[in-house]
Amino acid sequence: MDRWPIGVFTSIDAGLGLHLPQVRELGVRTVQIHAPHRGQRDNEHAEKILTMLDQANLTVTAVFGGFKGESYADIPTVGRTIGLVPAETREERLAEMFDISSFARRINCNVVALHLGRVPHDHNTSEYQDVVDATRQLCEYCAKNDQNLHLETGQEPAVALRQFIADVKSSNLFINFDPANLILYGVEEPLDALKQIGHLVRSVHCKDARWAKNPGQEWGEEVPLGEGEVDMENYLRTLDEIGYQGPLTIEREIPQDPDRQQREISGAVQLLENLKSSLR
Repeated sequence: MDRWPIGVFTSIDAGLGLHLPQVRELGVRTVQIHAPHRGQRDNEHAEKILTMLDQANLTVTAVFGGFKGESYADIPTVGRTIGLVPAETREERLAEMFDISSFARRINCNVVALHLGRVPHDHNTSEYQDVVDATRQLCEYCAKNDQNLHLETGQEPAVALRQFIADVKSSNLFINFDPANLILYGVEEPLDALKQIGHLVRSVHCKDARWAKNPGQEWGEEVPLGEGEVDMENYLRTLDEIGYQGPLTIEREIPQDPDRQQREISGAVQLLENLKSSLR
């Protein structure tokens, strides 16, 4: 596969991202997929999905997990509800991720990914160690399926995420780098972060955003690719500097306005094609 094949985030059954028929119209070659609902992860459905992907000439580069009860209503709600961090849902969600890993193996995908949640800042607490232990358990399960686990950036600065990965001590734990999330959450400049953790980046999102007036206290604004403050040309230059050669996966989720979503993702594909040509 050539450097930087363009891909999109997609959904098999419902929910986030474009659906496969729309993806085919874009002419891209790779997709990250949001894991289908539990009832559609068995062998029978996996075979159907493999057929669909083959007919569309698409390669799945990551399967993302998500959970019932998660909410991105505001930054404090994210801390209470997202990923494996909330203690009251951790065991159930860990089992869910095991099932998603098994599904990913059925469709021949060697990467499982998720938003881990807002990791406790105090590394000396039992809460922090519990999240480390849960992540290690998930890494061990993925390893049995010959898979890597990718944590998506967003809620921690690069130095904290790097330390967390070091504390987990799993050789198959890496990063899915989303530059816009660092702006949306008001964490830090994304290109500075990318340079700090580039050696751990194994997949990326191409998404854009503008800073909030009060970063870290309120959400930034997600915008079409190229219209925000990520600086897409320098983003690609930095990816080149760190030696990243993998897919550029566009993430733009406007399920309430599918026509606009399709139009903006199509524009993002063209923007990335133009930038790739200029940087050759």
